Amino acid sequence: MFNKILIANRGEIARRVIKACSQMGIKPVLAVSDVDAGSLASQEAHEVVRIGGQTAAESYLNQEKILEAALASGCQAIHPGYGFLSENADFAQKVGEAGLIFVGPSPDSIRALGVKTTARRTVAAAGVPITPGSEGAETDEQLIAAATGIGFPVIIKAAAGGGGRGMRIVRAASEMQESVERARAEAQKNFGSPEVYCEKFIEGPRHVEVQLFGDKHGNVVHFGTRDCSAQRRHQKLVEEAPAPFLDSDVREMIHQAAVTAAKSVGYYNAGTAEFLVSGRDFYFLEINTRIQVEHPITEIVTGTDLVQLQLRVAMGERLPLKQDEISFTGHAIELRINAEDVFEGFRPALGTITEWRRGDSAEVREDCGYRVGDTIPPFYDSLVSKVIVRGESRAAALFNAFQFLKTYSISGVPTTIPFHAWILANPDFQTTGIDIGYVERIFTAQGALEAQALLQTDTMHMEPDAHGPRFDRDEIVLANGERVRIELEHERGGTFLAIPLTHQGARADRTLWRRSNSRTAVLSAIEKAFSGTHGVG
Repeated sequence: MFNKILIANRGEIARRVIKACSQMGIKPVLAVSDVDAGSLASQEAHEVVRIGGQTAAESYLNQEKILEAALASGCQAIHPGYGFLSENADFAQKVGEAGLIFVGPSPDSIRALGVKTTARRTVAAAGVPITPGSEGAETDEQLIAAATGIGFPVIIKAAAGGGGRGMRIVRAASEMQESVERARAEAQKNFGSPEVYCEKFIEGPRHVEVQLFGDKHGNVVHFGTRDCSAQRRHQKLVEEAPAPFLDSDVREMIHQAAVTAAKSVGYYNAGTAEFLVSGRDFYFLEINTRIQVEHPITEIVTGTDLVQLQLRVAMGERLPLKQDEISFTGHAIELRINAEDVFEGFRPALGTITEWRRGDSAEVREDCGYRVGDTIPPFYDSLVSKVIVRGESRAAALFNAFQFLKTYSISGVPTTIPFHAWILANPDFQTTGIDIGYVERIFTAQGALEAQALLQTDTMHMEPDAHGPRFDRDEIVLANGERVRIELEHERGGTFLAIPLTHQGARADRTLWRRSNSRTAVLSAIEKAFSGTHGVG
């Protein structure tokens, strides 16, 4: 049993680990940079060790400072959170050599999975499907030849990194030389290695991942899927669990491929296997050897505290659940609230939070690292908060997220809230799902402005008048004879809000709402939507 652990991270993930430690009777010690000395997390920790510096390199990436802080404060283990040193095999090894426990996988597993070319070879040997690609470590000429053999388009990737850096899509042989040179330069700058490889570029895939967990006794289980296809510049903006629009047999094949990949390297602790999905085909991308930013949505649908489970596995305990004991209930969606100006191409923004307004909902959990009066620093990532919303179904989760977003605002710094209004109101996102390039193809500043206005004017998000809401009820007879009850709520402005319900009174899954000044138009639109001839937005 740990008595103390050092948290080598900041912001909301530091607070999340502090909470898990406190609930387990473990004293959380927080390493802080000069910038974070007065942070919200620092006030919640049992003890704070100031490691100095402002930039990540001076603080949270400084391995010697982190190790010294852990040893000086009498900690038995180090939790790296995500980012920073969480996937650094050399650091994980140094932690063990210092007589401490790294809360994460073994250095060997991190090394095996940290270089993508090695990871691809390893999981492919275990039977996990991968996209056709080069072997890595090739010369420019070999890469060009490999791409020609694979067939364009291809994508060049940094072997030692991710997050969209060192990545280039190439659609013709004439573009290869320049693309390889640029990718190598970016890879060297961001990951300290110029090694790149290429693989077949899959057009219009979805990004589906599986939450994995292993223990030090050889057991590996999964905690289901997540969809992370709402991205810009390969950075996730919205995640949901479980991944929607997957056939049950495809979902199970993805589950098993993820578990097989983890077992192939003797994996333990938390990890996430990522896949590209196109129709019924899926291809392994990578395993992230850490807890993910989006882990709360998996916690919601499985009822499992994944951070506490990380700590228990690190202490040598067996996984408390077998695969058939892990159940899934409802749906959850996470909105990443970043300090970014969506009207300026998601440009990172700085500023001081002057007001933070949020409603009170039992369906919403918020993990945040800042408070009113805090200034967003330029030295780290732009994540301010994570809004996690649950529902009995996907439709209910989206509906609840819309409801909550009407009550939610942050002043003093631009955030991605207008984007989230846009994506939640998007008919494609609601009804069929989107691919990883959708946001960059479709999203516009004008769309965000309209969505932002919708949050202020849409009656679905307005409080009822002093007399309270009035309801009418109608029924629609579908072509197959089914009957669906429609509840029409009259609110201010004479607008009808339609909420399709089943005869049992549960919210129907097939649509969310229809707004109109005409009661007849509402019923007509809902009838078309339920007949499969029209999408409701």
